[in-house]
Amino acid sequence: MFLEQSDIEAILLTVKLAGLVTVILLVAGTPIAWWLSRSRSRLKGVIGAVVALPLVLPPSVLGFYLLLAMGPNGPLGYLTGKLGLGALPFTFWGLVLASVFYSLPFMVQPLQNAFEAIGERPMEVAATLGASTLDAFFTVALPLARPGFITASILTFAHTVGEFGVVLMIGGNIPGSTRVASVQIYDHVEALEYGEAHRMAAVMLIFSFLVLLWLYARRPDAMKTGQR
Repeated sequence: MFLEQSDIEAILLTVKLAGLVTVILLVAGTPIAWWLSRSRSRLKGVIGAVVALPLVLPPSVLGFYLLLAMGPNGPLGYLTGKLGLGALPFTFWGLVLASVFYSLPFMVQPLQNAFEAIGERPMEVAATLGASTLDAFFTVALPLARPGFITASILTFAHTVGEFGVVLMIGGNIPGSTRVASVQIYDHVEALEYGEAHRMAAVMLIFSFLVLLWLYARRPDAMKTGQR
């Protein structure tokens, strides 16, 4: 068999994690991206910097502070405890929350660029035709920003698949619960199982290459759509 059962379980868990994070960030990231693309508030720079922070912050630093926040003495840990949800560290839902923070810029920034590329003119035309701001957003902005949504979703999914430092610190290494593909590769290498590590790494390499190939191949189409 090309992959062991534990490898397949890790891949399936990774796909589940990446899918959930992508859906959550589509819902949460869209209004953030829209606000950043339209706002002239003094807080725009601060919010933009916070969103982009995971791009430059070492994953271990982000994971450490998230671990403190989710712990029993942290604000998130206190809240989940009061709600009867238990502790989030070393659970799948802890991984989801950490991955949402870690992958936030990969959703927000492409969407922000897509919204900014639309310009003011389409929204002004919609307003003159009697459309409310909300109607114009759903009927004009979202369809025009479709290429940006596709790019953001693919990048977010792929980035979540490749996470290691944050997921290891928050989720640990629990089979079937928090052991994702990147951690599984690390386990194989640590156990000197280089053949198994090669196979898992090959799957990740091919996946990453196909994602980038698709994104670069469709870039001219996305640019043409943005110019209409």
